[in-house]
Amino acid sequence: MDLADRAVEHDVNFHGYADDTQLYVNCRPEEIAATTAKLERCITDMDYWMSANRLKLNMDKTELLWAGTRYNMSMLNDSGPSIQLNNVTVNASQHVRVLRVHFSSDLSLDKHVSSVTAICFYHLRQLRCIRRLLDADSTSTLVYAFVTSRVDNYRNAILARALKTTTDRLQRVLNAAAQVVSDTKEFDQGLS
Repeated sequence: MDLADRAVEHDVNFHGYADDTQLYVNCRPEEIAATTAKLERCITDMDYWMSANRLKLNMDKTELLWAGTRYNMSMLNDSGPSIQLNNVTVNASQHVRVLRVHFSSDLSLDKHVSSVTAICFYHLRQLRCIRRLLDADSTSTLVYAFVTSRVDNYRNAILARALKTTTDRLQRVLNAAAQVVSDTKEFDQGLS
């Protein structure tokens, strides 16, 4: 029996990535207390299994996110109830990061897009400082490596139904990246 089997025993969805494990449970607002107890039992059982197999559950990296519509989330205190694990209280967070994607309790993508745009604009400012030392091909390669690869990657599937205001922020990053590659400013006129 492995770790995934423990989750199945408790009727909890399981996803494992290398040394990272996520547990998922769907519930209605009136089922939160029972779901919290189910998660506590499942994680405690997993902790015993891990100890028996010379592994350790890292409580410092254990996070909890209650997610739902804004209406359902407004019915919870702050961000949802906490869970008790071996004398440790794990409080619910407003945001968690899974495979470099920031998930928010209200299921919006604002935190994720803010994070991506911040790091991209940081790299673009750095590249603009050394742009005069680079040829167009080198600049293009660096912009792709540090900027557009962060915007245009496998995680974009989560943006499929995002609001236009959200995707517009990412478009501004791509526009700024094009300006760095072409060595132009925002309001420069194209050559005729």
